Amino acid sequence: MTSQTTSPLTSLAPIGENSPGAEWWRTAVIYQVYPRSFADASGDGIGDLRGVTAHLSDLQELGVDAVWLSPFYRSPQHDAGYDVADYCDVDPLFGTLADFDEMLAAAHARGIRIIVDLVPNHSSDQHVWFREALAAAPGSAARARYLFRDGRGEGGDLPPNNWESVFGGPAWTRTTNPDDTPGQWYLHLFDSTQPDFDWSNPEVQEQFRGILRFWLDRGVDGFRVDVAHGLIKTDGLPDHVPAVDGDSMGGHDEAPYWAQDGVHEIYRDWHRVLAEYDGDRALCAEAWLPTVDRTAEWVRPDEMHQAFNFPYLMTEWDAPAIREVIAESLRAFPAVGAPATWVLSNHDVVRHASRLALTAENPQGHGIGPDSPGQPIPEVGLRRARAATTVMLALPGSAYLYQGEELGLPEVIDLPGDARQDPTWFRTDGERYGRDGCRVPIPWTADAPAYGFSPGGESWLPQPAEWATLARDVQEQDPESTLWLYRTLLATRRAEGLGAGRLEWTLGYGDDVIAFRTSTGSVTEGVTVIANISDAPIELPHGTVLAASEAFDGAHLPVDVAVWMHAG
Repeated sequence: MTSQTTSPLTSLAPIGENSPGAEWWRTAVIYQVYPRSFADASGDGIGDLRGVTAHLSDLQELGVDAVWLSPFYRSPQHDAGYDVADYCDVDPLFGTLADFDEMLAAAHARGIRIIVDLVPNHSSDQHVWFREALAAAPGSAARARYLFRDGRGEGGDLPPNNWESVFGGPAWTRTTNPDDTPGQWYLHLFDSTQPDFDWSNPEVQEQFRGILRFWLDRGVDGFRVDVAHGLIKTDGLPDHVPAVDGDSMGGHDEAPYWAQDGVHEIYRDWHRVLAEYDGDRALCAEAWLPTVDRTAEWVRPDEMHQAFNFPYLMTEWDAPAIREVIAESLRAFPAVGAPATWVLSNHDVVRHASRLALTAENPQGHGIGPDSPGQPIPEVGLRRARAATTVMLALPGSAYLYQGEELGLPEVIDLPGDARQDPTWFRTDGERYGRDGCRVPIPWTADAPAYGFSPGGESWLPQPAEWATLARDVQEQDPESTLWLYRTLLATRRAEGLGAGRLEWTLGYGDDVIAFRTSTGSVTEGVTVIANISDAPIELPHGTVLAASEAFDGAHLPVDVAVWMHAG
């Protein structure tokens, strides 16, 4: 494997205006920081904003264009900050608004843009609005901001409908009246501490316009929108039985609480708000939808700018399936004027260094633990993950990376039950392991307390012993490490203009090999990408190897290895 050819320290694009069709978000590589697990500057065992600032040079050296920050707002932390109590302030766990401003300025000084997470489907039950709603009477304006309903059956003892929470259990919780009698029920598609807003209410709509402007005025470059397909519910809230067991986020099923048509007008409104600001601010949708065609509906010209390509993320390690989802993506997204936005890991899914080696079904959000069937073989998972990333970063469009994948981190499977914190674990009585395994704090220094995550050695989730061998300082010394691979891929991607390239399939390698050539008008030679997913090595064309997911002899590509070449 060759080392990086272009220093990302000097090649990041400047922050400023872009011409139409060349906006930064069309080709950007965006790195997800999960703040509580990235770096802890305070020493309390929970990552914070000053920890992010301290490592921005590391991200600059990696070669990313932007950072997406998972929530850092004021929150009781029942769902790791996705239960927001105040959308316009920083939780003391993570620092202060001044810490945020310092981090944003330091990122911009390095040519790194900042995208913040926005959670519009629901708030915390500690949000001032929900506290007012509980204190108010049924039918009041305070309750109209949320989805309160009378129960069914005698005395209203049954929930208003049969909807299930994404985290397990019913999606309704009953309130108690001031006189201690049972009251109305409220909807929460997630935890009971996360009541859903009623987005038909103009007051809710105006609140979020103000939230957008608050962060845009501070200088953020965009928003990743949590549960972007869930804001509008079908009138009447009819009963629904999922067609696919375990399809919690709507990736395979039409449901009355996912992907309703009315949600698109919300994002047209938000698009107009962002257009008031200079610098090509961007909206990215977390929308779990069954096809890339449905996903593309979220990125039509007057709506959002990006949408995570979850059909691509969920595709198994199978060459025909991968070719199909790539081809469909490069048809559907450009057809509406948007880039394909590729992703393999995030804070809600099993890390792809483990997921690609699973041999049993694993529905999104269920996680894996010591008793899960189809346990991954670590060596196979890492090998496939490196190859999958090598393919992904050559594809035209934008790509998202999840913190720690550049170190080859696997899912942490052996977390003890008393350490787990995901609401899914508790709401299913341990039947589903949940997402803690992909959220373990990442290792920076092999011989430091908490592997350099926290100066005092604290870590809000326990880190496994093998983290020492995967620490960043160890990998920096090893040209064959996953960290060096990512640096090489990102630098070569930029040098060759792959994010703005055109893809042409290369024939003649058989069904179990992915082969394509991607090029831009300014780079006539193009880059040939070949990934061997067959059961035997394959012969390569003559040419120069630019990068490879594993070292090899240069003539025959081993199984589960991918390569970038100047062929011919």
